[in-house]
Amino acid sequence: MDTAANRAGPAIAFVLFGVLCISLNDALIKQLSAGYPLHQIVFFRSFIGLSLSLVFLRFEGGLPALRTENTGLHVLRGVLVVIANMSYFLALAVMPLADATALFFAAPLFITLLSIPILGEKVGPLRLGAVIVGFIGVIVMQRPWETSADLAVSRIVLMLPVLAALTYALNQVMTRKLGAKAPASVLAIYIQGTFLIVSITFYLIAGDGQFATNTTNPSLQFLLRAWVWPAPEDRLVLLGLGVNGALIGYSLSQAYRLADAATVAPFEYIGLPLAVFWGLFIFSDLPTWEVWTGMTLIIASGLFVFFRERAKAKRVTPRPVARRH
Repeated sequence: MDTAANRAGPAIAFVLFGVLCISLNDALIKQLSAGYPLHQIVFFRSFIGLSLSLVFLRFEGGLPALRTENTGLHVLRGVLVVIANMSYFLALAVMPLADATALFFAAPLFITLLSIPILGEKVGPLRLGAVIVGFIGVIVMQRPWETSADLAVSRIVLMLPVLAALTYALNQVMTRKLGAKAPASVLAIYIQGTFLIVSITFYLIAGDGQFATNTTNPSLQFLLRAWVWPAPEDRLVLLGLGVNGALIGYSLSQAYRLADAATVAPFEYIGLPLAVFWGLFIFSDLPTWEVWTGMTLIIASGLFVFFRERAKAKRVTPRPVARRH
């Protein structure tokens, strides 16, 4: 891939900023999950995020840039993001922040694997071995040796972040495929628009809370409870979520436009220590030994992939001439 199409430095900066915003987003949504339905939170976040994304669009071609020959792929990408977010947040409502985040970090592993058939990227045996090590970490966090009665949440809830990881990975690989023709603001607008449509649909069907009365499951309660007018102390939080959502959509779309998926994905691992920090600082949760072990294996596999690719690039790329700036 040529240098112009694979700008690793800016891509890494965008993904690190995006992951920081994601960690804040997760902590804020978990804080709100006891009092508001998920689709209401998504509505406020998407409405504000879409408004800001339209501002970004003004600097990246304006409204004509929204025209695309790949409308179906944009819609599919938006649906995948909705599935990823709903699956993850339903788990987050009942799981410690670090546990849910650690399981979700199967996403970079999926991205590396999916980049082979979808993008035609080359992934050697050592990188594949590192991916396998990362998946062993995911299995450890699933605690297959324990019975369902011994787990704090059900097996289905434990699998929700993994489903979120898979659909998120498909979305990001598609972002790379679409990014050659669409600016980051357009990619973000399609996603925010999909979120908005889905949240409004949920409101029309379940916004009065009629379905929430039939279940005591906390995840389903989070999904189906009635809309309520935000309390004064929560309005700034919802505004912050909207701004954060716009920054996430733009930053990650830009990152995966500028560099190949296998290069960008490992840097998303910074979200793991951030999740531990917010989990301890806000919710006083510390990961169990299984989660620490899984996180260690996932981070180790990601760092191996990164340094392996860096060493490989140095062998095949001529040393640039030093310049003054």
